[in-house]
Amino acid sequence: MEKIRPFVKWAGGKGSLIEQLAKYYPLDIKEGMIDTYIEPFVGGGAVLLDILQNYKVKRAYAFDINKDLINCYNVIKNNPQELINKLRAKESDFIQLSIEDRPTYFYKIRNEYNNDNATKDIERASQFIFLNRTCFNGLYRVNSQGKFNVPCGKYKNPTICDEINITNLSKLIQNVEFIYGQYSESEKYITDNTFVYFDPPYRPIKKTSGFTSYTKEQFNDDDQIELSKFYSKLSNKGVHVMLSNSDPRNTDPNDNFFDNIYKGFNINTISAKRMINADSKGRGVISELVITNYKNMESNKCIKENSFMKIAVSN
Repeated sequence: MEKIRPFVKWAGGKGSLIEQLAKYYPLDIKEGMIDTYIEPFVGGGAVLLDILQNYKVKRAYAFDINKDLINCYNVIKNNPQELINKLRAKESDFIQLSIEDRPTYFYKIRNEYNNDNATKDIERASQFIFLNRTCFNGLYRVNSQGKFNVPCGKYKNPTICDEINITNLSKLIQNVEFIYGQYSESEKYITDNTFVYFDPPYRPIKKTSGFTSYTKEQFNDDDQIELSKFYSKLSNKGVHVMLSNSDPRNTDPNDNFFDNIYKGFNINTISAKRMINADSKGRGVISELVITNYKNMESNKCIKENSFMKIAVSN
């Protein structure tokens, strides 16, 4: 089976960082079984899909406060063929239009998506994916009223219905429970042997570069601090916790925000290609943070001797 990819483009998605992030998973690749895996901010789900494709996972739970994103996951899980049929129809209608006429069709779908909350789950999922695949830069952004406001993109031949990937993804996520809710809701699903990966909205590395508008709610420094307290709470329960975020030292070497709120944990850096401003001169390789409450596999050769750092293996 070919590699299963996220079904949406997602700002800050981890698809290009999987190889680096996987080095910080708290498990031995040879004993790859996870009792319970949890993602409190699932987003595009790149890490979730990597975990599911490379390890045996007994139970998995994924959360997000983007209600329509969670709806999409559940529709893909439970009604893949019906979704494919609707996406195929939208793709056919859209592709046959001239470049000049496509925006009219796009804004028609966008208006329906924004103004009809009673739309049935499968149709709404198809609208969500259509907009994601045809809007500018594949962004998902909403305004303060929660309305999707990204303009039409200019793709010549966008893939709106990725039938093979949706079919394979549906099979892969059958044992995952997708839940609409705040990250704190995940606590009730934690067992003695749990791996939790946090991928919250990133803290802006420049005051003008923040992008946290996946929902109408924002995620500011106070929210980051509250999340760090929740992270510590889980760590104190013996849970394996890993978190990604921006590295403020990309622009301010004296910014110790994350060092302060995650003091005592392992703060690692990885390289990422990110756009730190709209000017192409501001794009390139920057560092991001991976924070764990355990030593990663490569740096600690004695991991098997440390019972706290070894993920539970089921007989």
